[in-house]
Amino acid sequence: MTGATRGARLVAGVGLLWLAFALVAGASGLLTTLRPPVPQLVLVALTGGVIVAGVRLPAVREWALTVDVRKLVALHLTRFVGAYFIVLFRRGELPFAFAVPGGWGDMLVAAGALGLLVSGPPTSPARRTAYALWNVLGLLDILFVVATATRLALANPESMAALLRLPLSLLPTFLVPLVIASHLLIAMRLGSRAPRHG
Repeated sequence: MTGATRGARLVAGVGLLWLAFALVAGASGLLTTLRPPVPQLVLVALTGGVIVAGVRLPAVREWALTVDVRKLVALHLTRFVGAYFIVLFRRGELPFAFAVPGGWGDMLVAAGALGLLVSGPPTSPARRTAYALWNVLGLLDILFVVATATRLALANPESMAALLRLPLSLLPTFLVPLVIASHLLIAMRLGSRAPRHG
């Protein structure tokens, strides 16, 4: 069994276990008892943990260096969740400053990811450029979303309470750390001379 195969199994296994814990934490109501900046620190810690695992664990590092870049881009299709932000804004459950710019930004990034996946792997200079531009814009968008959510939660914790209840509690406890880490990995892979598997 190659290091990349071991890494893929490790990533899948830990990912499923992590998702299960995130679901339990959201369903139990535990997250709703946390006050800022604790949820924000949890997000930072989880993101850091993903990055450290990719750097320090040989099997995970081997997987990261060989995984098809399109699989990393496909993760960002989940950002169509931005439509739900807008629904919650209309219900009065999320503030405009977060839900509308963040919702539309996430949907545009998800649509861009879909376009890249349809166009093919980043094997030509034009496609590599398209992937790289999308990656920069996607990273800026998620950092904007996180910064806005943090600012609003610190000013008025109740305004962002929906992010601490299922299903949106999966964003800070699972999806956003993966999204941020995947942007960094995509940048690294595109910056290499000839990324394997696209």
